[in-house]
This record gives sequence, C-alpha cells and structure tokens, in this order.
Amino acid sequence: METNEKLVEVLNDLIQINNDRISGYENSIAAIDANDVDLKTTFRKMADQSIGYRNDLSAVVLQSGGEVAEGTTGLGKIYRAWMEVKSTFATNDRQSALESCEGGEDAAQKAYKDALSSDAEINADVRQLITSQQSELKTAHDLIKKYRDLHETVNA
Repeated sequence: METNEKLVEVLNDLIQINNDRISGYENSIAAIDANDVDLKTTFRKMADQSIGYRNDLSAVVLQSGGEVAEGTTGLGKIYRAWMEVKSTFATNDRQSALESCEGGEDAAQKAYKDALSSDAEINADVRQLITSQQSELKTAHDLIKKYRDLHETVNA
C-alpha cells in the first residue's frame, strides 16, 4: 500500500492536538478545587472525547500506511506549562482553568480548520470524520465559553 504522506501528516497533527487536549483537561481536573464537581465531570468527558478522536484518527493513519504520532505538539507543551504556572498563582482556580481550557479549544479549532484546508488528498469518508470531530469540538468550545461567561457574571 502506498502511503499518502500528506494525509498522514495532517492526521498526525490532529492526533497531537487531541493529545494536547487530553493532557490539558487532565491538568485542569487536577488543578481545580475538589468541590468543582461539575467542571471535573465536564473536563473528564472532554478528555475522553479526545481519546476517542485520537483512536479514530490513528486507525485512518494506519489504514493509510503511516505511523501514528505519539506525544503532543510543541505548542501544546508550552500551553500546558503556561497553564500549570498560571493555575499555581491564580486566585481563582475555576476561572483560570476555564480561561486556559477555552484557549486550548481555540487551538483545537484552528488545527481542524487547517487540516480541512490543507492540500492533502482527503477522501470523503476521512473528510467527514474530520468535519464531524471539528463540529463536536466547536460544541465543546462553546460549552467551556458558556461556563467561563457564567462564572464571570456570578463573580462580577
């Protein structure tokens, strides 16, 4: 089987952004107060969502004759390090976690938009997979933004 290298590269970028997302949400779960059960539950669902996305994308990479990327993006490592420092010094861990997670969701949206606009040959089934994941990630982004906005309103 001939490897579609551009497609594999695009998919591996999405795998890595999902790895970033998993790590970001797991860090947020650990950083926020134990009483923030609603956020812990939401963050766990979002991390699990990315685990599923990563698995689906990995299957396509393997079917395309490529090797699945491991780890996270370089920017993701920087993002998580910043988030950890920020949460250490924040006076309000819930607000800090929500702001950081919204930034991570923005990065995921950009990665998916870039994937869909790349010059890689993406067949209809794979394009549908990416588009579906992007749509579900947009819903997650909007939920995080809603939580953040509500928290700001309550604490204003």
